[in-house]
Amino acid sequence: MNKKYFNIILFLFCSWPVCIIGQIDIRNTKPVMKLVSVQPATGFTEISWESVPSSAVAGYRALYYDSGSRGFFRFQTLSDPSILNCIDYSRIATHSSQTYAIEAIDAADNFGKLSESLSTIFSVVKADTCNKKITISWNKAFSSPKKVTGYSIMMRSNAGSFRLAGDVSPNDTSFTLSDFTTDSYYCFYIKANLEGGTFSTSNEACLTTTMQRPPDWINADYATVNPDNKIDLSFTFDPFSEIKQFRMERRRGLSGQFKEIGKPVSSSGSVLFTDIKPSTDTVYYYRLSAINNCGIPITVSNTSSNIVVSLNRTGDDLNLLWNSYKNWNGIISSYNVFINTGNGFEEKAALLAIDTTFVVGYKDIMYRVTGNEVCFYITASENSNPHGISGQSRSATVCTASTEVITVPNVFTPNNDLLNDLFRPVLSFTPLDYHLIISNRQGKTLFETRDFLAEWDGFQNGDPQPQGVCLWFLKVTTPSGKSITRTGTITIIK
Repeated sequence: MNKKYFNIILFLFCSWPVCIIGQIDIRNTKPVMKLVSVQPATGFTEISWESVPSSAVAGYRALYYDSGSRGFFRFQTLSDPSILNCIDYSRIATHSSQTYAIEAIDAADNFGKLSESLSTIFSVVKADTCNKKITISWNKAFSSPKKVTGYSIMMRSNAGSFRLAGDVSPNDTSFTLSDFTTDSYYCFYIKANLEGGTFSTSNEACLTTTMQRPPDWINADYATVNPDNKIDLSFTFDPFSEIKQFRMERRRGLSGQFKEIGKPVSSSGSVLFTDIKPSTDTVYYYRLSAINNCGIPITVSNTSSNIVVSLNRTGDDLNLLWNSYKNWNGIISSYNVFINTGNGFEEKAALLAIDTTFVVGYKDIMYRVTGNEVCFYITASENSNPHGISGQSRSATVCTASTEVITVPNVFTPNNDLLNDLFRPVLSFTPLDYHLIISNRQGKTLFETRDFLAEWDGFQNGDPQPQGVCLWFLKVTTPSGKSITRTGTITIIK
């Protein structure tokens, strides 16, 4: 046989089976994925696999799973069969878990079977600042080809380095951190520890532990009774606070329990509230709490209390008694007594902070009484408040009926000895109308006036009247509107 043809036949005989065997081999190859791991700092995914024991393998193709299309798509081809790892720079594994697979290729770009897929660990971090908790959760890592022995939670804060925050079992998919600083920047990633000492890491999940800034302080400015006998309340709070929700609470007396009476909202640095239900003859205590966005009270004010004043009469005295104002952040500078005898309230007295009683003699005010009652209220004033606030609280108004008494002497001695030289009826009030006429027994008018303070000196037109009995007529309209007419006699004694 011609040597040339012999060589051709020999070449075909030797090469054909190899080619066929190579094609069969590549189509039945199936790589084994070793590991997928996210670079925490970049979000890129590192993929590694085991080599396929076939001389026909010319390289590998790396594929990712597209959930929208529900299929695998190539993102990188490696033409060197000795390269058994790659990095996916196209997808950032910071928003979801990414799934990958590998397939072998030959020189003719035929490809073998798809490997089993592996997915990245995706971690999510959430802060519950109300209860001071940070929770990191993740999806389970695949337990093949290497078994997961547990998870390590890595943490760093602000510009610090990563450190171990805790370890959990391979069945856990969350971890809670309860020791952290507010208004700080925290980052976490999960490390799945695998048999043989290798590990797979997750994306880096970060957050800032921002909380609503609570007020550093809430000041109870006052609890004061308004003209409608309702209790007006005022509170001032830290203007840098970010909290707008508050809870108003009331307690009856010192031994009662605080109960919620309102949920005021304010971002202006102050809260004004009117309690319309309580009786103003009972002492109530009030406080205001700032409520965070979890409904938890976090800053509570000092208490404020209304002033309750009582009025009773003992003989000619009007006795006022009140409770001391409680719990200002400052001190009580004074109590002030205000009186209304018929022409509006005016200050009667300024008292020391230790005083809670005051006595008014009716005879000292009777000529100023022009109404049918005499009324009082008490105010308390604050100073030395650490927040520069000057509170003032007012009590409810208490009143007593005016005394409408007319006393007329029956004798006087106009002899210029400065003793009992003048005559006039004595009134315990200021009359709305007044008319006094004095005459002798013959009916001749000796003195007449409409001024209730005018007095008769016993003269008529400059002439002294003789000793004897004179007649008087008096007509008065009292502050309560009552008309009184009286007559009587007055004896002149020389």
